[in-house]
Amino acid sequence: MARLAGRQVPSTLKPEKKKKGSNKRIPSSPLQASRFKSHPSLERDLRKLIPLASGVITDPARLAELGKDKWFAASLPEIAVAPGSAKEVAAVLGYADRHNIPVTTRGAGHGYVGGCVPVRGGILMSMHRMNRIREISGEDFVAVVEPAVITGVLQTEVVKKGLFYPPDPQSYKDCSLGGNIATNAGGPRCLKYGVTRPYVLGLQVALADGTLVRVGGRTHKNKTGFDLVGMFVGSEGMLGVITEATLRLLPLPPSRVTLSAGFGSMRDAATAVQAIFKAGYLPCAVEVADSFTLQSARNAPKEVTGQAKGTFIPPGKAHLLVEIDGQKASVLSEGKALKALLTKNKALEVELATSPERCERIWALRRAFSASLKATGLTKLNEDIAVPRGRLVDLISFAEKLQKKTGFPIACFGHAGDGNIHVNVMVSKEQQAKRPKEIEGVLDALFTQVIRWGGAITGEHGIGLAKKRWWNEATSCELRDLHIRIKKALDPKDILNPGKFV
Repeated sequence: MARLAGRQVPSTLKPEKKKKGSNKRIPSSPLQASRFKSHPSLERDLRKLIPLASGVITDPARLAELGKDKWFAASLPEIAVAPGSAKEVAAVLGYADRHNIPVTTRGAGHGYVGGCVPVRGGILMSMHRMNRIREISGEDFVAVVEPAVITGVLQTEVVKKGLFYPPDPQSYKDCSLGGNIATNAGGPRCLKYGVTRPYVLGLQVALADGTLVRVGGRTHKNKTGFDLVGMFVGSEGMLGVITEATLRLLPLPPSRVTLSAGFGSMRDAATAVQAIFKAGYLPCAVEVADSFTLQSARNAPKEVTGQAKGTFIPPGKAHLLVEIDGQKASVLSEGKALKALLTKNKALEVELATSPERCERIWALRRAFSASLKATGLTKLNEDIAVPRGRLVDLISFAEKLQKKTGFPIACFGHAGDGNIHVNVMVSKEQQAKRPKEIEGVLDALFTQVIRWGGAITGEHGIGLAKKRWWNEATSCELRDLHIRIKKALDPKDILNPGKFV
């Protein structure tokens, strides 16, 4: 295991060694070689740029809190700032650019790959003060928001106007829209509605030198120049800092039904997913969970899974959740047909929920899977890999074989409809301390197979620090070089979120 800022983290933070026959290494920039060393006037200068007393943060405890996300890594910044406007963001970046100071931007801190960890020190820019919904337009079907608006808050507000913002990360009650945009976040509804990118119509972005630029707009079609909106979405804070976003909204579907089915095996559940598509259905969500995940939910305290509120945990060794939305009559008809289809495809038991309350009861189980796995006392190494849809059954089989071969429990659950499965290697603290190389071997085997199938090493969370070790294997030399050229064009001094994969 490697250590960063006194905290034990997986050795994915160690420099990768070139493997025989692998793509050539791209040399790191000079800034990535060491942490920034603070100078005496830094705090005084920043207080001039952000006059609010709480706008500059120096308290060690608060800095420690801001120096981490939900992954294992943590690193103290020299100082943190909390700008309250786009102009303040631009002023801080302009100052940092002139003085070659690293700047790492942090949203709500609910990422799972260490993407907002300030590994080179410098300035940590916390966006929590920029949390206003500026506009919700039912005429234009757009919302204009600042980056720290919580995803679930926007969803609630647009529903009041009969509108719908589809992207739904599982942490929607806690994650920020700016962070969703920076990682191109997904969620269960991606199957029908897509990830975050299609819902970003326009952005205001502060560039590394402090320039404020607007890209895109509020029209739902726009082909004026390059797709610069798409370039910033998913850039993980390395090309600019998002200060405002104009988001696409849809009409709110008036009805939905949710089906919960138990199966005797994950192979049966995966086969049922393929049967749904072959029958011509496109649900808004199709979620799957394996035996280990399901049993963890059964064993977890009631407050973890919400069983006290009647959470339904089906029988069997695999769980399938299917949801469709649309007009009431058609949704009810399709729901009944899907129930019959699942039963025909070896479902042991199927519940069809037609009321919002019963639908939420089923979703409560799905949302509790992660907490249930943590309740086992084991550490959950969450790998959000994605494979082509046709490889879903192959992935399930591979995970089962890998578990038998290595002895480490592997819990699989997630977005079966689009091939984005969370493959969680479950390890004890003792195993982490005594068998780190074996753990790395399990992850290496997983990612190698996923890449061989033409899959992706991350479908939702991003590269950050957690996936940095496999960046070279997942990409060609030419693609990495293109990333570097774009990075140098927009951030020639490499001050924006340095130390990550570019």
